Amino acid sequence: MSQIAQVITPTTHDLGQFEVRRVLPARARSMVGPFIFVDQFGPAQLDLGAGMDVRPHPHINLATVTWLFEGAIDHRDSLGTFSTIRPGQVNLMTAGRGIVHSERSPDAERKAGPRLFGMQTWLALPDGREEIDPAFEAVTNLPVIEDGRAKAIVIMGELWGERAPTTTYADTIYAEIILEPGGAIPLEEDADERAVMLIDGEASVDGHELVKHQLAVLQPGRDMTLQSKTGARVMLLGGEAFETSRHAWWNFVSSSRERIEQAKRDWRDGRFPKVPGDEEEFIPLPEGAPKTVTYP
Repeated sequence: MSQIAQVITPTTHDLGQFEVRRVLPARARSMVGPFIFVDQFGPAQLDLGAGMDVRPHPHINLATVTWLFEGAIDHRDSLGTFSTIRPGQVNLMTAGRGIVHSERSPDAERKAGPRLFGMQTWLALPDGREEIDPAFEAVTNLPVIEDGRAKAIVIMGELWGERAPTTTYADTIYAEIILEPGGAIPLEEDADERAVMLIDGEASVDGHELVKHQLAVLQPGRDMTLQSKTGARVMLLGGEAFETSRHAWWNFVSSSRERIEQAKRDWRDGRFPKVPGDEEEFIPLPEGAPKTVTYP
């Protein structure tokens, strides 16, 4: 019996100078543990003077997680936070009852021609915690587990007895795994739901070859081994399965459809707070956007 329960092929969006590959939410599956949105972008070398410019936009009832392999991004939010994320640092922004943020390439990166390569994920907040106060943290002192030709950086949660200091609201596991040629590492049965994504190189799970950028959802309740003959970079993600459904529309996630409707009205009417230092621009509420969908 295969150790792979499901394989999800990403939807690729060409943004001109780089591509974004989205594996969640998908028609075949909406969540893996608390992860309800998973994007991988780059690698890309942008033109001199160009850069990422994601104008201020709102979120509710979720937490965003940014993780870079290459490059740098300036984060600003309505709490007054300013943070430049670089590889080795995780940015966790908790939207809770509502937050607005922007993401842009730093000026110094633009002058040299920015590199962009990384992950952007959203975590649905669990029942009873969706409307918590918004917050932001940038964490760099992450555990690194090394065993011969394998290394894992624990971004969130606990892996092989090492726990990241990053805040979690539901049981969560999120890690970057680097395998040298001939490297292998165990994937223990330690979460309700788990998945792996091959970012670079070649890797397999108990003989099942992974396909680059696809999300391979692992069978629950089984120990297995991730290995590579030639070297690989793999993301591991998952955590506790949610018992209640989540609705999603644009940048909003909630267990309540009415809460999303309220957030739409609030953004349209200018009731969300501004982002200090980035107050001139914003992304308007989409017109004719898809209907709210349920992601159980």
